[in-house]
Amino acid sequence: MSHAAAPFVHSLFDAAALRQLEARATQRLGDGFELMRRAGRAAWRDLLAHWPEAMRIVVVCGPGNNGGDGYVLARHAKDAGRDVPVVHLPEHAPRSELARLAAEEYTGVGGRIAIFDDATLQTCLPSCDLVVDALFGIGLARAPDAATQSLIAAMNANDAAVFALDVPSGVDADRGCAPGAAAIATRTIEFIAPKAGLRTGAALDHAGTLSLASLELDAPDFEGIAAIAERLAATDLPNWLAPRPRDSHKGRNGRVLCIGGDHGSGGAIMLCAEAALRSGAGLVEVATRERHVAPLLARLPEAMAHEVGDADALHAALERADAIALGPGLGRGAWSLPLYERAIASGKPLLLDADALNLLATRPFALPADAVITPHPGEAARLLESTTADVQRDRFAAARALSDRYACVVVLKGAGTIVMAAHETPRVIAAGNPGMAVGGMGDVLSGVIAALRAQGMNAFDAAACGALLHSAAGDAAAHDGGERGLLPSDLMPWLRHFSNPECKARQPHTREMMR
Repeated sequence: MSHAAAPFVHSLFDAAALRQLEARATQRLGDGFELMRRAGRAAWRDLLAHWPEAMRIVVVCGPGNNGGDGYVLARHAKDAGRDVPVVHLPEHAPRSELARLAAEEYTGVGGRIAIFDDATLQTCLPSCDLVVDALFGIGLARAPDAATQSLIAAMNANDAAVFALDVPSGVDADRGCAPGAAAIATRTIEFIAPKAGLRTGAALDHAGTLSLASLELDAPDFEGIAAIAERLAATDLPNWLAPRPRDSHKGRNGRVLCIGGDHGSGGAIMLCAEAALRSGAGLVEVATRERHVAPLLARLPEAMAHEVGDADALHAALERADAIALGPGLGRGAWSLPLYERAIASGKPLLLDADALNLLATRPFALPADAVITPHPGEAARLLESTTADVQRDRFAAARALSDRYACVVVLKGAGTIVMAAHETPRVIAAGNPGMAVGGMGDVLSGVIAALRAQGMNAFDAAACGALLHSAAGDAAAHDGGERGLLPSDLMPWLRHFSNPECKARQPHTREMMR
């Protein structure tokens, strides 16, 4: 495959852009079927590379051009001597002109087509080595009908691996949600360009490992077609984290003020402070409850911990701070609210997380223009007066709504973290793992982003770099001992490691490949 389209390796597109690209390529080639031939051929090569011994391959085709790609693949498999029946629903006979042509070429070399019903469920799917999902591509943005859901359920129940063409059927390629039943693919080969929706939310449990076949489209084909997001991977960290000058000193590396740790929540502010130090902050102060000062200093003598009884006691620390992390363990009581209000009113570069977000939801306060908020989906729902399900249904839209409503930079946490800000291309973090779903991980992220802000990064870059640094550290820590049982404190040495580009970074496993 051509590698000339390298400029879009990091760019993510929506279905509207993909349709434009397909139309341009078809016009340039003068033959719409050529693009389908390339897609089916690329899929066949990818299949051979990963399942070379698969001799019985069931290709499940839909009525449109995604089904046409499946028929082309099936013809190549048939030519190679594989047993490769095509299965489709009674109402899914090829409808588009290109799909009909592909089906005719497949049947012309002796290919056979089975209609999916209760009988074929028992004879076609269970005995195969591999299922190819060519039901729907980028066009499906609703729950499949009952018959299609039954077919998808049969694919998922099969013991064989599932290889999806372009998009796992049932997944919304723009929003990343699965409105109904959706194929659970072992591997998905995308065509032309990467889809934004496959990199966040529920889609991550359906797409499996991603690869990309550009179908020989080149950079000129993309002129004037804007990406809707940018993907960031661990290898992008050196773009931000340059080696420090030899004459650096602690004052030049920024002072972070961490505010939080109400009674019973001292650990949260400790994790935040340690993460800020491990991410390169020159000085870290902690404003917390009196009873947490001694334990914090015992754990982290490098931090400067102070008892804060009321908001007036914050004045000097706020004056000294280059950036503020507000919220870890803050609580929502009589002690917390004045600290929350005073920190926001300071006008200093500000990160809000945890209880600061819960206070923001119930007591809205005008944030500084360059503030960063880091909600998980539940917090995002409260901030938007919505539901967690609504947030997860369209994570891009939720992040955009948060950014608009609060006029700030948003880090919408979760699988496929999204970083959003006005007038910026959103960024999607292609790192992180399920082991990071544990209390305290968000407190670590708060310290990381605040440290980068204190070191001089603008809010959007600090949010993106911080989320990426945090996720890369989580992946490296999980590589050491597994995901289950991963603790936020396990990330600390890896934050230091990835913060220093002069160190040879361990590259965590990536679920994306270029072909």
